[in-house]
Amino acid sequence: MNSEEEFYDAETGLESDDSCEVSFKDALVFENKQVTDGKQENGVWERRKTLPAEMISRNNFSVWSILKKCIGMELSKIAMPVVFNEPLSFLQRISEYMEHTQLIHQACSLSDSTDRMQVVAAFAVSAVASQWERTGKPFNPLLGETYELMREEEGYRLISEQVSHHPPVSAFHAQSLKHEFEFHGSIDPKLKFWGKSVEAEPKGTMTLELLKHKEAYTWTNPMCCVHNIILGKLWIEQYGTVEIINHSTGDKCVLNFKPVGMFGKELHRVEGHIQDKSKKKRRVLYGKWTECMYSIDPKVYDAHKKSEKKTAADSKKLKKGRSCEAEEADEMPDVQETVTVIPGSALLWRISPRPADSAQMYNFTSFAMTLNEMEPETLLPPTDCRLRPDIRAMENGDMELSNSEKERLEEKQRASRRDRSVEEEEWRTRWFQLGTNPHTGAEDWLYSGGYFDRNYSDSPSIY
Repeated sequence: MNSEEEFYDAETGLESDDSCEVSFKDALVFENKQVTDGKQENGVWERRKTLPAEMISRNNFSVWSILKKCIGMELSKIAMPVVFNEPLSFLQRISEYMEHTQLIHQACSLSDSTDRMQVVAAFAVSAVASQWERTGKPFNPLLGETYELMREEEGYRLISEQVSHHPPVSAFHAQSLKHEFEFHGSIDPKLKFWGKSVEAEPKGTMTLELLKHKEAYTWTNPMCCVHNIILGKLWIEQYGTVEIINHSTGDKCVLNFKPVGMFGKELHRVEGHIQDKSKKKRRVLYGKWTECMYSIDPKVYDAHKKSEKKTAADSKKLKKGRSCEAEEADEMPDVQETVTVIPGSALLWRISPRPADSAQMYNFTSFAMTLNEMEPETLLPPTDCRLRPDIRAMENGDMELSNSEKERLEEKQRASRRDRSVEEEEWRTRWFQLGTNPHTGAEDWLYSGGYFDRNYSDSPSIY
């Protein structure tokens, strides 16, 4: 396969374990409000709560036949059959960062910088929560593809664009309708296959600006590993250190997404702390990225941990020579404890319940269910994901049409690249330009404006 025939298939988190109900005893609610899909303000139109068709079984398809020659390789150029997809583009998957936008609004309303930081940290954790149990990968965006997410009832709008093909880069920009915040970034995912698992490094910086407070926060998302790609139940762990920096105050939040560990006790756990510019700990954060996040005073947390260690040591003395055999490396841990809430903790964020039929609908959240629907009286550019025939066919349950349309679109993109090569023309992005992130000083894709003027006359023909 030559370079003209290589295509990126974006693949993010796949499937996790079933998470238990969390106990909120002894917890204080930290001004948290749940967002629910509902009617528009005029009361006429309601967002859908399901998909047009259920997903088909993947039991008769083998991913091993595709990946067996790719061990240790970077997977960004491996084309995957549509059966392993979910009916969303990666650009739409990115927009799922906005599912818990109420946390940004909450941060905007707080007067204390430490309080703002802990809510921003909860938002950063919530941004990866939608990956829980998502077994399908999103469709790879075509070069020039766009996606618009307008949520007037939640006070924001978002635009994203596939700005590069080699390497594959997706850029997005969300803004408050009341000029309270801007949230933007670009993602260049790197994936490798290691025989039983796929390791994903989501390269790219997230930037959240709280305009009223003149603050800018930046962070990168954690690594993730998807286990049992070939055989067994798919499950995912997020791991690594995430540092959230407030570039205005010098405050920093360090979050540790813990690897699963020997006996599974750390599965999904996130722990960390907020420190000021003098490195003094202000708050301790803990929870699970699949469930919830809490905040507590560091002294209370340390006292609880000391008590916990003493109890564990006393319990160990009572036990007699009992051994425990380790599980196989990629076996999903059996230990699935809920988060133990320390008295005096404040609840920062809790995951929204999945729809009753989520398992039959690609394990979508209620928010994800709405992303590919066509909203009434909305003028979209011809490059919007919702107009992609292969994604639309899969959503409607027509896998044969989805496959053929996917192949047609890929060949059309190859032909366009060949034509540009002959004419010695370079691809020009429409809504984003490569520049410098003013807060990190690093190269970044920045929104150049103008999308919501609704002039799409010069949009490329990619479908």
